[in-house]
Parts: sequence; structure tokens; C-alpha cells
Amino acid sequence: MTSSIRDLKVYTTYPHSCSYLEDQEATTLFVDPRQAVDKTLYSKLSVLGFRRSGNHLYRPHCSQCDACVPARIPVGDFAPRRGQKRVMRRNQDLRVTRTDDIRDDEAFDLYHRYICLRHADGDMYPPDREQYVSFLNRVWDCTHYYRFYTANGKLVALAVVDELDDGLSAIYTFFEPGEDRRSLGAYAILWQIEEARLRGLDYVYLGYWIRDCRKMSYKTDYRPLQLYINSHWTTLR
Repeated sequence: MTSSIRDLKVYTTYPHSCSYLEDQEATTLFVDPRQAVDKTLYSKLSVLGFRRSGNHLYRPHCSQCDACVPARIPVGDFAPRRGQKRVMRRNQDLRVTRTDDIRDDEAFDLYHRYICLRHADGDMYPPDREQYVSFLNRVWDCTHYYRFYTANGKLVALAVVDELDDGLSAIYTFFEPGEDRRSLGAYAILWQIEEARLRGLDYVYLGYWIRDCRKMSYKTDYRPLQLYINSHWTTLR
């Protein structure tokens, strides 16, 4: 089923308000939604800086801005810093299970609390169940949902992860807003790095790094980090 990259049809959106930078307009390049996609094609496009949102594969394509830079962690070279080691120790008690569905009340209730308390100023507020399923669905049979539970069985975090040919793609993570001390967002990334290493995969894809966006700038905390600049992956140490 895999198509050649050269044969793909892509489209661009009309300019629209940027979700990350104020007073900026954005244009998005996306793969024809009618295109049959499998894991191999998805993996090839990820290497070229594309990202998944729901059923769509897209990449920023802004004529006057290049702030959105694809980022990935080469797991074989990654070594946690002192603060990251503390985060790992704080969460040693968590139990992780994997599921292939996210439509249950337990998962959505956690997502609802997370969006309302952490991202009430964002595009996903107010949280809507239909939008939630559309955004985080399991469209090409390569998506898994990793649930993080405390010893008493409380779900405190959920990481949506796509498995590619060469790595794991961190699609989205949401967590219990009241568990600040655990730094669950950071722990979910550290856990995925170790999971990729155990599976013999080379990378964890983090999506787009944006220097001037606080919500995206944290990604340079994980080094070495590779950035896709001028059609080449460049290592930032």
C-alpha cells in the first residue's frame, strides 16, 4: 500500500491565526486526506518533519516564518540530567499499562480536568468528547495509549504514542493537574525515551520546537536534540 513520497498530493490551507505565536498568521501543508496511509509511509513523512493530528498528516508551511522546527531525541545518545533523574525517582512508584482505545470515561475525565485547569486559553477548550476522540484516535493501527497509575490505582497521566519504523512519536500527553511535584509531562517523555531504547528504536519524535512559545520551548531540555533545519536533521547539544 505504501506510496512513493513523490506521488503524494499535498494541499495548503488559507492563512489563519497562529496557535502558538501572537499576531502571526500560519499556513499548513497537509497530505491529501484521501491518501491511503500505512506505518511505513507515515514513518517516511515523519522523517521529513510531518506530524499527525487525528487523521491528518501536516507540516507548517508559512511563507514569512520558520519558527516551527521539527524535533526528535536520538535515544542512544540521551543521558538524563540531574533534574530529570529526580523526576524519574519521584515516579518510580507508577505502574504503566498499555491500551488500544481511549474512549472510556476514566481517560476522558482526566483529559477534561487537564484541559480545564491547564489549557483554558487554548484551542481545545472547552473539552469536547467528539473532538477528543477525533484528535487522539487510533487511525493507522500504530497508536498506543500508555496509562500511568499510582499504587492505589489512580490514573494520573496518559501518553498517546505512535510507533514508527524508526522511533516513537509523542503525540500528546495529559495528566492530573494536582500532581505538580511529579512533573508528569517531563516524566512521560523520559519514559518514552526509555521505552524506545528497550524496543531498539532510534528516536522519540517530539513534534515542533518553537523558541518563542513557552509551551513548546521546553523541548530543548532533552539533549542531544535533533532539529530539522533546511531539510537536514542537525544535532543540538
